[in-house]
Amino acid sequence: MRTIRIALALTLALGLMADHAAAQVGESPIRLVLPFPAGGVGDTALRMIAESMRVRLNRTVIVENKPGAAGRLGIQSVKDAPADGTVLLFTPIAPMALFPHVYDNLAYDPVRDFQPISQVGTFDLGVAVGANVPAKNLKELVDWLKNHPDQAAYGTPAAGSLPHFFAVLFARHANLDLRHVAYKGNPQAITDLIGGHLPLFFTSTQDLVEAHKAGRIRVLATSGLARSPALSEVPTFMESGYAIRGEGWYGIYAPAKTPAAVVAQLNRAVVEAVRTDEFKNRLTPLGVQTTGTSAEEFSRIQKSDSELWGPVIKASGFKPE
Repeated sequence: MRTIRIALALTLALGLMADHAAAQVGESPIRLVLPFPAGGVGDTALRMIAESMRVRLNRTVIVENKPGAAGRLGIQSVKDAPADGTVLLFTPIAPMALFPHVYDNLAYDPVRDFQPISQVGTFDLGVAVGANVPAKNLKELVDWLKNHPDQAAYGTPAAGSLPHFFAVLFARHANLDLRHVAYKGNPQAITDLIGGHLPLFFTSTQDLVEAHKAGRIRVLATSGLARSPALSEVPTFMESGYAIRGEGWYGIYAPAKTPAAVVAQLNRAVVEAVRTDEFKNRLTPLGVQTTGTSAEEFSRIQKSDSELWGPVIKASGFKPE
C-alpha cells in the first residue's frame, strides 16, 4: 500500500511539473523577424503565418521588421538569439543562398548558424520591355539587342539581387553584352520602362503583372520551371529556347542547435498554415506559389540554389560597395 501511495505521489508530482513546463512554454511569445521593411508580399505572407501559428500553438506570435544592410542586420539578430524556438527568421532567398557568394565578410553562415524550418512559397522572375521595343518574344528581343547595341541595357530593382544575377545568367546564355542599371526598387524602373527610358527590366513576376495586363509593358518570359499562374499566357525561358531557370523563395529558419522536437513542432505549425486555402488564395494572385516543405527538404533546396548561383555571381564580377 505504501508503494502504491509513493507511486501515486510521484505521478502527481511529475504531472504538475509537466503542466508547469507546458505553461512556461505556452507563455513564451514567438518573435518572427523579417529583416526588411514592412509592406510587400513577404510581409503579407508572414503576418498570415503569424496569426495561424498563434491559434495553432496557443502562443503569442509577434512580427518584427528589422531592416538594414540588405537584411543582414535582422538575420544576425536571429543568429544570436536563444536556440529555443522563440525567435525565428523569415527571409527570401538572397540572404541565405546568394549573399555568401556576394560578401567577403558576411557576419553569419547560412548553413552553420541556422536551422531550416520550412520553405513557405516560391516566386519566379520576369523580363519585360516597354512599347518602344518592338520584340514580341525572347528570340526577337535577343536579335533586336544585338542589332541595337546602344540599347543593350537592363534594369533591376537592386544591384546584387536575384533579378540582377538572373539577368547575368540570361545574357551569358544569349551571348549578349548587357549594361546593368540598378534601381532602388521597382516603381521608378517600371515608370522608365513605360516611358521608353529603359529597354528591358528584370524583376519578380508579380511586380510586372499589373502593368502587363494594362498593356503598358510586355512580359516576354518568366523564369520558373512552369508558367506563372499570374501570367499563364507568357512562356518560360525554357519554352523560349533558353535552358535557364531562377526561382526565388521565402522560408523560415531558427537559430542553429534548436532542439529537434521544437523544429518538428514549428514545422508542423508553418506547414499547416501555408497549406490552407486561405493562404493559397491570398498569395497566388500576388505571384507566390505556396509550398510548405519539411525541414530536410528546405535544407536541400537552399544547398542546391547556393550551388546554382555561386558560379553566376562569380562570373558577374559583382562586388558590393
